Amino acid sequence: MSDIYEKINELANKYASNLKTAIDNRSEEMKSDDNSHYLIYQVLGISDNEGRLIDEYQNKGRFLYKYAGSFLEEAAILCFEDKYSNAKRKIRIPNTQGVRPKTFEIDCLVGKNAYEIKWRDATTDGDHITKEHTRLRQVKHSGYTPIRIMFYYPNRSQAIKIQQTLETIYAGVGGQYHYGDNAWKYIKDSTGIDLPHLLEQIAANNIKR
Repeated sequence: MSDIYEKINELANKYASNLKTAIDNRSEEMKSDDNSHYLIYQVLGISDNEGRLIDEYQNKGRFLYKYAGSFLEEAAILCFEDKYSNAKRKIRIPNTQGVRPKTFEIDCLVGKNAYEIKWRDATTDGDHITKEHTRLRQVKHSGYTPIRIMFYYPNRSQAIKIQQTLETIYAGVGGQYHYGDNAWKYIKDSTGIDLPHLLEQIAANNIKR
């Protein structure tokens, strides 16, 4: 267990460093931004200082969500790789179900299990369903079982409806959809690794620094 802990801890340190660099660079860029749009903020009752903070944290938030999602996806893949020597990451399969895109990506392939790993999915775009349905048909057509792992379920009703539809689509093609507590449990049951416990340890050590 210490080996996988060190791998995930090293991954966390890499992402934390990259996140800090990205935020620092963007913060420096923003110092020379044109802030004439603050006039509209003022019209809507938002002060210049509050508007600046909103813009700053909006930019920070975009980086944070991106890096958080990529980190957790990679951490989950590391768990599969630690357990299964035949685990493969980022496998591309051709799209024979349509014209676009030319290929679909499987986050992690273990035998016939084709994993789609998400830290969260708050999309409310109906087109997302159509695209995902096509991807699932292709995964199934290629001889794999599509399995979706999403660790954090959305909070908004429209986004929840999208996820419920996706869950139905996965079941319709003989796939699986694990989310929330069941996603963490699936990782533990499949790999023997208690991922949330490892992440809690890393988080606790970061706080002590």
